[in-house]
Amino acid sequence: MMQLSNDTQCNKHSLLNVMNRFIAAANNMDETIMVPNLLRDVPLEDQGSQASVSHNNNEPSFPSKQRDMYEHYLLLKSIKNDMEWGLLKREMGGSFLEMTVKHEELQVNGGAAEESTDLEGQFHYHLHGLFAVLSKLTVQADDLTNRYKREIGGGSLLR
Repeated sequence: MMQLSNDTQCNKHSLLNVMNRFIAAANNMDETIMVPNLLRDVPLEDQGSQASVSHNNNEPSFPSKQRDMYEHYLLLKSIKNDMEWGLLKREMGGSFLEMTVKHEELQVNGGAAEESTDLEGQFHYHLHGLFAVLSKLTVQADDLTNRYKREIGGGSLLR
């Protein structure tokens, strides 16, 4: 049997916990936003919060590909669905897994076989990136939910 008392302290830093927090935030966002079309043509960021997001944790800011809150809402829902149901077929004609296998085969044939020997290092690199991305997505889902509540409460999104 597993010990539950020792696992709870380590569990808050587990990948499953980070994934569950994001999924919970995305579910809360989905339950709160009853009329997603109200998010169309609403700028993605407040003027005041834009500066605080760009310099968070000394990481470079990347311009968002979403033009408005509605597209951002759809992105967060899509990521949540991919996490819950797995990756679906992409437009490129194959699944993400198939594309990854093909890419790895090309690397091995191209002479990059030495890079695949450090599997532990690659795993930790990608795990760290996954933690960072999921944490940011959780914050974004919470921010979108709170802004929707604030805007709808004040009637700003209603035309």
